Amino acid sequence: MTSRKKIGIVTPCYNEEDTVAECHATVKALFAGPLVGYDYEHLFCDNCSTDATLERLRAIASADSNVRVIANSRNFGAFRNLFNGTMAVGGDAVVPFLPADLQDPPDLLPTFVQHWEDGYKVVYGIRANREESWPMRTMRRCFYKLVNHWSSFEIPQNAGEFQLIDRVVVENLRAFDDHFPYLRGMIAYCGFDSIGVPYTWKKRGRGLSKSSASSLVEDGLNGLISFSMTPIRIALFAGFSLASLSILVALVMLIINLIYYRELAPPGIPLLTVAMFFFAGFQLFFMGLLGEYILAIHSQVRRRPLVIERERVNF
Repeated sequence: MTSRKKIGIVTPCYNEEDTVAECHATVKALFAGPLVGYDYEHLFCDNCSTDATLERLRAIASADSNVRVIANSRNFGAFRNLFNGTMAVGGDAVVPFLPADLQDPPDLLPTFVQHWEDGYKVVYGIRANREESWPMRTMRRCFYKLVNHWSSFEIPQNAGEFQLIDRVVVENLRAFDDHFPYLRGMIAYCGFDSIGVPYTWKKRGRGLSKSSASSLVEDGLNGLISFSMTPIRIALFAGFSLASLSILVALVMLIINLIYYRELAPPGIPLLTVAMFFFAGFQLFFMGLLGEYILAIHSQVRRRPLVIERERVNF
């Protein structure tokens, strides 16, 4: 008698008291219906919620042996929480991110599983349509194109962490020693056979989004610097180009001042004014860019734990 395959599902939580029960019930219904032939493990990773999320998760876990809960000692950020959960969950295949608010539709999981059974090690969702504002949709599209263009390998556009990955991919992810894990990029870096499934990313039904503008910018910068040296090389090229341009501008200004000697302005004032603001702006920009790489190195070499757990339930 062959043993049943098991699917692991990770749901990160932060102040999701209004959504965790529905998320749990939806997943349970899937494995009682279209995925009835599979065992499953649903892991909720609570990032130190300040509402009743953890209490509700404890109650759910006490009534359902398929549910596990990890409670962090504080909020360690969404990416670290997600990666820690992916490393902790069991299963022959793992869904590293199923949001508690169900904006990524769980009814796609049977399709994911079917593609996995067909031999694909990675099945990723493609957010073909987004129920969000036009400016946010445009910024996300530009970001995905930028990351993919600058990366040395292909990261699927409009794909997040809503994926199903084989256990062999999970075990290879353990080899990464990254203080700020960019999970979708790490999965793409592994390079296993993959296939995309398009869907509509739904508008949040309950509660408020926990993604602030600053966290989105931080996540975007991390994605850019984690898998590409292109930005720093652009800075090097731009610096060389500006140095060459400054010599050319100096020669032009010399010729102009020789022709219109002391007629336009005191000698050197136009050049100094333009050059000061121009080069100061570029220097600050590229110093900030360099600082992002140094900050990433600084965080990595300190080798602090990604997440400190306060408790585990049903493990």
